[in-house]
Amino acid sequence: MAAGGRCYGCFRPAEVCFCDSIPTIDNRTEVLILQHRREYFHRFNTARIVEQSLRNSQLLADHTHNLAERLQLKPGAGLLYPGPSSIPIAELPAEQRPQQLVILDGTWHQTKTLLRDIPALQSLPRYQLSPTSPSRYRIRREPDEAFVSTIEATVAALRLLEPETVGLEGLLQAFEKMVDVQLAHPGSITGARWQARRNRSVRNVPLALQGNLQNIVVAYGEAPPGERGAGKRAPSPPLVWVARRLSDGADFACTLTPSQPLSDVFLGHLELARGDFDTAVSIEEARRRWAAFERPGDVVTVIQPGTAELFSHLAGRHNRCLVLKAVDLKSLPDLETESPAEINFAPAQTLGRATKRLAAAITLVQQLSALLARRQALRASSD
Repeated sequence: MAAGGRCYGCFRPAEVCFCDSIPTIDNRTEVLILQHRREYFHRFNTARIVEQSLRNSQLLADHTHNLAERLQLKPGAGLLYPGPSSIPIAELPAEQRPQQLVILDGTWHQTKTLLRDIPALQSLPRYQLSPTSPSRYRIRREPDEAFVSTIEATVAALRLLEPETVGLEGLLQAFEKMVDVQLAHPGSITGARWQARRNRSVRNVPLALQGNLQNIVVAYGEAPPGERGAGKRAPSPPLVWVARRLSDGADFACTLTPSQPLSDVFLGHLELARGDFDTAVSIEEARRRWAAFERPGDVVTVIQPGTAELFSHLAGRHNRCLVLKAVDLKSLPDLETESPAEINFAPAQTLGRATKRLAAAITLVQQLSALLARRQALRASSD
């Protein structure tokens, strides 16, 4: 017991210490936890519980470059880390199961940093879990309901790798005791303000993106030179406007006649050539074409408020669009691993950077929709 009545084992105040409930487990698979240094003294650090419980385990917490130097991987090591190249651990035959299971501990951003900056991890085979219910970690927010705490991930992995091992359920019970004690403690983080923060990213993913996206039209526009940072001055109509309806793949693409000559530098910035404006149309013609393209019930979706402002020149200020800028992407799972959606406008309408940014916006919309679907499925399975 430390000075001030704090336990050295679980780092909790003496009155809420739960060390006596942590079982001792003789696990066969070595568990090596690499912990981001900022996570070590977090009061709800579950990696410490894992190290206390598992006899065949090690917890390393340090600066990233020191972890890279201290890391000693053994033959048969594998990394528990989700991603497109990760193999579901439940599908591994016995002869391919890892002898040393490496687990990264920290926030989602911190674990990505560890993976990026420790070269030895990048060559390891990767495994992932397939959780069937949301995390029980009710005192700390996970970036997605498919994500679980370090202790839950460790127990789930060992249950699959060595189902004969005794005590794993007791380890989860110790974890749940910690959660229950904290939630019952006066001043615990169960108030309305904390709950609002906890659910913020869920609410900020628009429910319009739920389902088959049949009414979603993703759009992007390029502004004229000098408009960015122009303060309260009303922006001019777009120079380029591109869009795709996701249900039927219908595309819209056009250039608009610029109000002033465009410099070579600005054209290069947009990845366009002067010839791309040979078929440019007036704002009136662009409005007619857009009216013919847009269907009743379509929800025009853009990433930035500036793009929504450009859209108002085409459809009028009464026709509002869905802006995804408010989505808290930092609190969501990694959305940058997917390849951008493929956009194949006619060769004469490639439209440079606008096409690439539209592709990225479409990919983001599809990933957010998939995220909502996963959350809905997890909620249904836990009911």
